[in-house]
Amino acid sequence: MMAYEGRTYHGIKGAGSDKDEWHPTRILVEKPEPGPTERQNVTVLRELKAKDEDELGGYGWGYNGGGTSRAAAAILADALDLGTPEQAGLSMSEWPQDAIRVALREDFCVDFLGQFADEWRLGRAAVLRWARGWYVQRGISELPEALRELPPLVDLD
Repeated sequence: MMAYEGRTYHGIKGAGSDKDEWHPTRILVEKPEPGPTERQNVTVLRELKAKDEDELGGYGWGYNGGGTSRAAAAILADALDLGTPEQAGLSMSEWPQDAIRVALREDFCVDFLGQFADEWRLGRAAVLRWARGWYVQRGISELPEALRELPPLVDLD
């Protein structure tokens, strides 16, 4: 098993009303940093790129729709170390699709992304704990590798 790597997913909704100021919606993968007062010079590890953004419309959140499902697929594929959404069977536009992972994707939309505002941050540990609970609640014992051991908890002592 790979050692746990902490990550923070940072969603930034595109802004602007005309082409000169419009920016695409982005999901950055950042090195975890504590609260907003300590988040000065965040290290961006990579950006999750939306495949066929021009054709399919890219990422979205704060509603239930295709952009939200594409964002969920990208975050889950990355958090679970499954490669791309297409490789993981999470894609909306490519086959084969994995029925269990598609249901996971859509429930992630309802529980998280549909509730988010224009900008948000979500820790990988929260995604993994939620996903593990999702599998357990459905009685699915075959877990993705990343869910076989959960991230370490903060020591209370």
